[in-house]
Amino acid sequence: MNLSTEIADYKFETCLMNAAGVHCQFREELDGLLNSKAGSFVTKTATSQERKGNPEPRFVSHLDASINSMGLPNQGIDYYLDYLELLERKNVFLSVSGLSKEEIFEVLLKVEKSNFKGLTELNLSCPNVVGKPQTAYDFELMREILDRVYSFFTKPLGVKLPPYFDLVHFDKVAMILNDYPLAFVNTINSIGNGLWIKDETVVLKPKQGFGGIGGSAIKATALANVHAFYQRLNSSIAIIGTGGIVTGQDAFEHILCGASMVQIGTALAYEGPEIFEWVGQELSQIMAEKGYDTIHSFRGQLKYIEE
Repeated sequence: MNLSTEIADYKFETCLMNAAGVHCQFREELDGLLNSKAGSFVTKTATSQERKGNPEPRFVSHLDASINSMGLPNQGIDYYLDYLELLERKNVFLSVSGLSKEEIFEVLLKVEKSNFKGLTELNLSCPNVVGKPQTAYDFELMREILDRVYSFFTKPLGVKLPPYFDLVHFDKVAMILNDYPLAFVNTINSIGNGLWIKDETVVLKPKQGFGGIGGSAIKATALANVHAFYQRLNSSIAIIGTGGIVTGQDAFEHILCGASMVQIGTALAYEGPEIFEWVGQELSQIMAEKGYDTIHSFRGQLKYIEE
């Protein structure tokens, strides 16, 4: 089976990759992804300077679910640009963000002036920085940021979005995003501010235990967001589906809803980069059983129950 895909003018041998934040903070982890069966990788979301993030414990997981309040720990934008500029491969993703509008512009200006030739993902959806709201829930601010970004940024750009839960919000966000020449939209980030308890105590230290939920528990929300934006966005904007992918069936469903690529997060943290090989095998088997030779032959072809 052919699992290849493309976003903008970039081609990928397989549609599977990591989600930002998982197995991608350090060079050694990125090397591990390069040497795996993943079709690409995305770096840890980079800020202008190195960040240690929130105090531990800040991540708890098992195969099917996770909760985290990481607080954007990363090595700083220069660390990731230094790594990426030396790569022969250009079909890779650099994730960036900032704790203010000014920092976002500062980081993206540095990317614009660099020799990085890949795709940039602007993370507008980190739910776990203490005292900082998610930018993508403020629609006026999101438009303001994108207006400014596109006044100077010329490289392929996409945005990472949080989950939305109202059809009107899908409409409003799509109206904003369709006004810009985005290469892709990545949906979803973790569902913000969940709470796990063990022995009458929260499991995370930051934010009195509140953290982003990931893994199988969020697959239904992720599929809904993927399909809602597939229905609403310009056809030139590819969709990366993220959330709840543990098996080949999960990946198949994301693509069926409209995803061109799929990212694995919680399960990757639990299983390691070997997961890409067996999820790819499972996806290929499902496609063979259903008579699909490529992911393009069923992407977005979700069926509805007719009256």
